[in-house]
Amino acid sequence: MTKDSYDLIVVGGGIGGSALATVMARAGKRVIVLEAQDAFQDRVRGEWIAPWGVIETRRVGLYDTLMAAGGHHLKRHITYDESIAPQEAEAAPLPLDMILPDVPGPLCIRHPVHCETLFTEAGKAGAETLRPVNVTKIVTGDAPSVSFTHNGAERTVHAPLIVGADGRMSPVREAAGITLHQDKPHHWFAGLLVDGVENWSDDVQAIGTEGDFGFLAFPQGNGRVRVYGGYALEERSRFAGPEGAKRFLEAFRMRSSPNNEAIANGTPAGPLFSYFNNDSWTDQPFAKGVVLVGDAAGWNDPIIGLGLSITYRDVRTVTDILKATDDFATPDFIAYAEERAERMRRLRFAAGITSALDMEFGEQARARRESYHRRAAADPMLKMHGVAVMAGPENVPPDFFTDAHRQRVLAG
Repeated sequence: MTKDSYDLIVVGGGIGGSALATVMARAGKRVIVLEAQDAFQDRVRGEWIAPWGVIETRRVGLYDTLMAAGGHHLKRHITYDESIAPQEAEAAPLPLDMILPDVPGPLCIRHPVHCETLFTEAGKAGAETLRPVNVTKIVTGDAPSVSFTHNGAERTVHAPLIVGADGRMSPVREAAGITLHQDKPHHWFAGLLVDGVENWSDDVQAIGTEGDFGFLAFPQGNGRVRVYGGYALEERSRFAGPEGAKRFLEAFRMRSSPNNEAIANGTPAGPLFSYFNNDSWTDQPFAKGVVLVGDAAGWNDPIIGLGLSITYRDVRTVTDILKATDDFATPDFIAYAEERAERMRRLRFAAGITSALDMEFGEQARARRESYHRRAAADPMLKMHGVAVMAGPENVPPDFFTDAHRQRVLAG
C-alpha cells in the first residue's frame, strides 16, 4: 500500500469536484480527484445554468470551456397555462438576455458531457484524476485521509483538506458527522432527453400547467430538448414500465401549449427517471478537515433548476477562500457557511412558491394560477421569486422572502 500527500483530496469527479479541482490545480496546488464512475451517466437533471450561475462559471474561468463543449444559450421564455390562450402567452415572451448584463441567457449543456469535459480539464490543469475508484475509508479531523482501491491496487492519500463533492448520499458528509435536513416531498418530477423535436425554436424555454401535469422544456440545440414533467405524489406509477416514456411524451400534448406536439412526436434519447421534488440543506457544510460543495452540502428543489448554479457558486466561494489562505494555515469557511445558508433559505422560499403555482393540480390550483397571472400582469413585484431564480437570490430584497409576501403571491 502506498501513501501519498496532496494539498487537496476531492471525492467526487462530477461537476463540482472537477470544477474545484481545475481551479485549485491552476492555482498551483497538488490535487487528487477520486471518481466512482468509469463513465458519466445521464442523471436526468443538472443541465440548465441560470444567468447568475453563468456569471459564476466565468468567475472560476470555465465558461469558455463549457461553450467549446457545446454549451447552448436560451434567449426567450414562455409561460403557458390552461387559463391563458396560447396566442396570448406566445405574444409576450420574456427576453432572457435582459436578466443580467452581458449574459445572453441560461446555459444548457448535457450532463454527461459537462462532467466529462470538466474531469478532463482538471487533468489538463495538473490534477491527478482517477476513475473508477472505490472509496473504502474516510478519516476527517486533524489528519484527513482517504483510502480507496483503483485498478486492483489499494492506496491511502493524505491532505490537510478533503472536499466532499460526492452527491446527495455523500460518504464524506457522513464521515464528517454533518447532519442533512430535508423537507417533505411536494410532487414527483420526471425527466427525459428527446431528439427529433421539430418546429421548436432552439432558443426558447417554456413551462406550463394543464390538468394534472406540469411541464418544462429546455432546448439543447439541433432538435434536442431536455423535458421535465411534474405530477402528484399519489401517482407514483404513472410513467413506470416499458411504455412509461411513451406515456410521458403523450402527457405533453396540451391545448394551452400547441407547440408541445413537437415534443410529444420526438424520440426518447435517454432514460426516463422520476424523483421527488424537495429541498435539503446542512446547517454547516464543513467540519475539521472537510468542506462540502454541491449536492453533498444540500440541494434545492429541482423545480427551479438551480443545482448547477448553486454548485458553481459553492466552487467559486470555496476556492476563493482556499486561494486566500496562507500555506499551512487552516481555511476559515464560516463566511461560506453563512452565505450558503441564506442563499439556500431564499431559494427554498422561491421553490415553494413555484411548486405551489406550477405543480399543484385541480380546480383550486387552476383558479390560484389564473388569479396570479392576472394580478402579476398589473403588479410585477409578485414575480420576484422568479427574479431570485434567474438573477440570483442576493439580487432580491429580503422583504420578498417572507410569509407575508408568499400569501400575497398565492392569494386567491
